[in-house]
Amino acid sequence: MATGSQFSFFRAVLLMVLLMAIGIFGKVLYDKSNTSQVQAITREGVITDVQKLARLQSAAFGVDTIITANKVGTWQKLWQDKQKGLFVAHGRVLAGVDLSKLTPEMVQVIQKQDVNDEPVTHITISVPPSEVFEVYLDDLGVYDWQTGLFGMADNDPKILSEAQASAKIEVLKKACQGGIMTMAASNAAEQIKGLFVLTGATVDVVSQGAGACQLVR
Repeated sequence: MATGSQFSFFRAVLLMVLLMAIGIFGKVLYDKSNTSQVQAITREGVITDVQKLARLQSAAFGVDTIITANKVGTWQKLWQDKQKGLFVAHGRVLAGVDLSKLTPEMVQVIQKQDVNDEPVTHITISVPPSEVFEVYLDDLGVYDWQTGLFGMADNDPKILSEAQASAKIEVLKKACQGGIMTMAASNAAEQIKGLFVLTGATVDVVSQGAGACQLVR
């Protein structure tokens, strides 16, 4: 029959075994959690993460401009069908970088050792040239519309259509003159760098510069 001292000894041993089991179990969980948080940076992973942004809109320009549209009169109608419209247009141009065009050749991932023999990842990304995504005409106000000598003819809707088309062209032209393509390329590079801030990697984003300032469909 076990004495009180023997019972206390067995209880102490059992407690020690239980504590060791809890410690081992805790270490296994800790190691698993750390393993799940550590992810190797690979070129394929970088491409996947960057391409998720798809069309990265990085610049927007608002433009106000004045547009004129004319219709030449005909002698059959004694030039009464002659029309001239003066319009005030407000539009926007959106530009950025299409990151779906990123290819493996445009990404380099190099693993190095720093002065303390700690692993360091260096990423170099060459992004495509900037491009125009959209040209919007938000508003087209009629400032003046003249119809013939006596103003008897109805307003020709073709004048309005012509004004809208001319306004988009002028809005894009002014945005191009304002440097929207260079701004879009520069802003895109900074936004891509921000993707890797928490990875601890050093990142160089090399822009291929400003693309053609034109809307491509």
